Amino acid sequence: MPRIRWRARRIASQIKHCVSMRVSYYKLVYSTFCYNSFMSWNLVVDTLTEPMFWLVDRVAKYLGPIMVVLVVMLITSVVVIFYTCLLPHLYNNRSLLTTVTMVIAGHWLLVNIVFHYFMAAFTDPGMPLQEIPEVVSICKKCIAPKPPRTHHCSICDRCILKMDHHCPWLNNCVGHFNHRYFFLFLFYLWMGTIYVSTNGYQLFKEHFYGMKNSPTYVFATTQFFYGYAPATKHRRLQVNGTYGRYESETIGQVYDHPEGSWYHHAVLYEFLICAAVAFALGALMLWHGRLVTRGETSIEIHINKKERKRLKKRGLVFKNPYSFGVYRNWQIFLGFNSKRSFISHVIFPSAHRPVDGNGLKWKMSTYHQPSHNI
Repeated sequence: MPRIRWRARRIASQIKHCVSMRVSYYKLVYSTFCYNSFMSWNLVVDTLTEPMFWLVDRVAKYLGPIMVVLVVMLITSVVVIFYTCLLPHLYNNRSLLTTVTMVIAGHWLLVNIVFHYFMAAFTDPGMPLQEIPEVVSICKKCIAPKPPRTHHCSICDRCILKMDHHCPWLNNCVGHFNHRYFFLFLFYLWMGTIYVSTNGYQLFKEHFYGMKNSPTYVFATTQFFYGYAPATKHRRLQVNGTYGRYESETIGQVYDHPEGSWYHHAVLYEFLICAAVAFALGALMLWHGRLVTRGETSIEIHINKKERKRLKKRGLVFKNPYSFGVYRNWQIFLGFNSKRSFISHVIFPSAHRPVDGNGLKWKMSTYHQPSHNI
């Protein structure tokens, strides 16, 4: 009996040893074919999520033209309603000088919005050339050298100089040569929404609350376009929820509003969409303004954050090499050196090239490091 137990233990040991050898063998084969010194869990996660990113990139690529058409249609609708509804209201309720001033300001905003949008959408953000003066890495997608601040866009399928992000509303990447156009489009569009919301708030309030706070209503549109008003003041008749009929206080006759119920819905649409866009654009503009102030892009802020943590563990302080101070950063970004150039390059539409080079080689700020950090 002891002999049988000894043989059973010996067989179990041999099986265990055989399994261990087989496992070691398969591990060796796997390492032989799949070994990579740069292997990490981040790379594993990126590989596993690659199909999902591929699907998102394809959808974004084909939705780009639709988003551009949508932006053009929204801006056009707001402009048309402003001309047909808000402008006559301003003309009949404010002085001529105020109306002319508001019209000039509105057209100045409109020209800047249209110019900067089309320049941001149709200007090539820039891509590396064959001969690069300074190479910092190799793009694993293009298998080509990359200059500083250059990143690969999976939607455009190419490397972009000083890439910030891919904007679906532009159907284009925001990079070195159109970054300024993108930001100024946000700024002027935000000012335009504030402009329309402010001038249309009183008319919106009258229509939204059903004229409860304003018992009289002037046929501003009729008088502006047709040169006459059926009556000076009219009281709203709320019959079956219709907003297109008014009764004269002096004559007692009932008139059908020449614009009908679309006028009411147009006023509500104008204010609500401009107010909502103003809040969204305000937050987005503050984010990009913060990046410009720090001399970073939307991609570099994450890279610099990791680098800042890495150097902090070593007792060092990270300094962004592309930041030259708040005022100088804005000067470089907007491309002005004086008040005169600020007016011609920022206040009015300008197609000037970036003043910080061709995007292949960048000037770097220098910092004096304290002796205890050396």
